[in-house]
Amino acid sequence: MTHRSATRTDFGAEQQSLGAVIGQATLLDAVSPEKDARMLTLFTTPKPFRGHIDVIQRNALASWKNLWPDIQVVVFGEEEGAAEACDELGFQHEPNVETTYTGMKRIDRIFHRAEELAQHPFLCYCNCDIILPSQFARAVERVCRNHRKFLMVGRRWDTPITEVCRPYSEAIEDGLIQFAHASGVQQPGYSVDYFLFSRGLYAEMPPLVIGRIWWDHWLVWHARDAGADVVDVSSEVTAIHQNHDYGYHPEGAKGVWNDEQAVANYNNAGGRWHLYTIDDATSILESNGERRNWRRFTAPYWRYWRPHVIPHWHSFLDATRSVRHKLGIRKHTIA
Repeated sequence: MTHRSATRTDFGAEQQSLGAVIGQATLLDAVSPEKDARMLTLFTTPKPFRGHIDVIQRNALASWKNLWPDIQVVVFGEEEGAAEACDELGFQHEPNVETTYTGMKRIDRIFHRAEELAQHPFLCYCNCDIILPSQFARAVERVCRNHRKFLMVGRRWDTPITEVCRPYSEAIEDGLIQFAHASGVQQPGYSVDYFLFSRGLYAEMPPLVIGRIWWDHWLVWHARDAGADVVDVSSEVTAIHQNHDYGYHPEGAKGVWNDEQAVANYNNAGGRWHLYTIDDATSILESNGERRNWRRFTAPYWRYWRPHVIPHWHSFLDATRSVRHKLGIRKHTIA
């Protein structure tokens, strides 16, 4: 699912628009990283292909097609335009998805069916608004070589993309990554939008729905609980989340976080201590290899205590401002 977006609206006069960046690109051959013996099945479920969401989802799907020449992509759901997009890209369309009485799609059923359809030993669920560059394929190959039972996740870059980024090419990709780093915002660890895992890791899942919070955090917790390695590839992959509104919910983002289905997800997941984020990864992939993530030992407790500690910390900073300024100690040096 998608979380709150921290977007910028004023990029400065010197900032190039996305159109200026990719408009200069020559349409080269599609990105095709050196094929690895270990391929994956990528699956998703979209919103209706209308307006800006249509642009976003087609941009994302086009990028996935170019990760590997023979990648298997399965699109779940009977939303308007889904079948047409699959026909255009040569993807597999699975229209039938089990829902709750409210019409919300069951993510556990989607994962179960994806396992049945998968032609490869590794699977990846990705939200349908995420552009995955060829960096993603290279990270997959590295992680698959080093781990047998694992989950690969990474932080996203919220980026204001409103234009069509197709046909997808190496030059288009380079422009998008530059634009994301210049005009986007990399989200914290609670925003988890793709989950690449070894087959069988999610054979058992509680009844969770997509389009509300907590199902994604349960996936990370379960991987840790099952003894799988959780690898954070944020520093190696610029996963581009194309900003959008929450018009699909009558209460907007507030409803996504707080309505009946969100509460049901929280309870079905098992509550606070069964909800992890990217901060709980066991290791971090970097350009020169992997390193252990020691932060994982304190991350769950910090999430619990942070809402209680931060207000007092800010009160302390306010109360000591004049003294700190006289001593030359500013807030950013200790916050």
